[in-house]
Amino acid sequence: MALPQRDGFSGRFGVLAAAAGSAVGLGNIWRFPYITGENGGGAFLLIYLFFILAIGIPVMLSEFVIGRRSQSNALGSFKKLSPGSSWWLIGLMGIIAAFVILSFYSTVSGWTLEYIFQAAASGFDGKNMEQLNTEFVAFTSGSFRPVFWQIIFMALTAVVVLAGVQKGIEKYTKILMPALLILIIIICIRSLSLPGAKAGLEFLFVPDFDKITGQSILLALGQAAFSLSIGMGALITYGSYIRKDTPLLGTAVQVATVDTLIAVLSGVMIFPALFAMGESPAGGPGLVFVTLPKIFQSMPGGYFFSIAFFILLSVAALTSTISVLEVVVAYMKEELKMSRLKATLIGGISITAIGVLCTLSFGPLKDFTIFGKTVFDLMNYMSANIFLTFGALFIVIYTGWKLGKSNFINEINEGGKVHPLIATILVFIIKFIAPIAVGAVAIGAFFIEGLM
Repeated sequence: MALPQRDGFSGRFGVLAAAAGSAVGLGNIWRFPYITGENGGGAFLLIYLFFILAIGIPVMLSEFVIGRRSQSNALGSFKKLSPGSSWWLIGLMGIIAAFVILSFYSTVSGWTLEYIFQAAASGFDGKNMEQLNTEFVAFTSGSFRPVFWQIIFMALTAVVVLAGVQKGIEKYTKILMPALLILIIIICIRSLSLPGAKAGLEFLFVPDFDKITGQSILLALGQAAFSLSIGMGALITYGSYIRKDTPLLGTAVQVATVDTLIAVLSGVMIFPALFAMGESPAGGPGLVFVTLPKIFQSMPGGYFFSIAFFILLSVAALTSTISVLEVVVAYMKEELKMSRLKATLIGGISITAIGVLCTLSFGPLKDFTIFGKTVFDLMNYMSANIFLTFGALFIVIYTGWKLGKSNFINEINEGGKVHPLIATILVFIIKFIAPIAVGAVAIGAFFIEGLM
């Protein structure tokens, strides 16, 4: 009896939309601007771009190669490529990372839905920064609304994943990603039209290397890894759905380009408005949910732009949560032999259950700690400081030293020949440079509290 054909992407644009959607998320629009603002603007941006090019693309390519060569989920990939070995533990780490990440990521994603509602209801009007901050704290520390929106967001994620790769993930990311880009460009134009916006552009693009520290460099490398969805099994899983006639190197470069473009455009969208309104660019995590609502109510047409901004924030979050849930679902389908429906329900419900604890850790469970951290902080710390960084480290070690140069080059040559010199440089980076760079982030993030 013939086995059913494995689901996969229909073509190159589907891969680009889905993989870019996985990479583009709150890390670009919520996290990147405030980290850039706290670390000197343009100088941090230059270092970040260097790491995307020199480290991010080779590591992303490693995950694509592992996934497509094995045609399996994150854990099954290592079982197929290195049977009888313990390398499958890397895949297990990726699946656990996806579970942990989505647990706390869905909390913040739910906040974006609340703020669409608040923007539409003119909930920011006439309020100063202190009042907006008080309302943000009151909302996040509540028992019902944050949990309600988190569950709604997880339900939306599950609906897309349930439909499958082509009819769900690919179909919706082909719509969501262009919509996201259009929304960002519209808000960028509005932001740049404000009096005093030039100072924001200078802050973002004019380097000030006096503000760069060793921790800033590690943050830039860590942000590059976090932004590209490296180390969580998503790119291995998506790589397994890529057809053999799709060039992997070109796809990796395109995904990294789109991801970086949206991160930079997010800075263009936010910093000119901040400077025009006389607000600090180092607003921290509350930048998006406290500072920007104040700016929107101060600018002409702010009502419509505030709604558009929080819609795009939700879209960015959704394209990422889809890819993370797919990591868990693909594992359950292929290793535990579940149907997609059963895997999506069990995976989605179990992640949501832990996610509710993360959401409540800002309110009723704020005094419940494990190792001195709330549930949200613990999930955040474990994913960024342990699973993602060490996962990426082990992946490049596996690709460079276990998979082998010939297997790697053969796979990236499928769908289009890569120049031998470029292939040799990529192998060298993956084998020697990437492990050192990612290892530095892994060790630094593990020992320096709050680095990530």
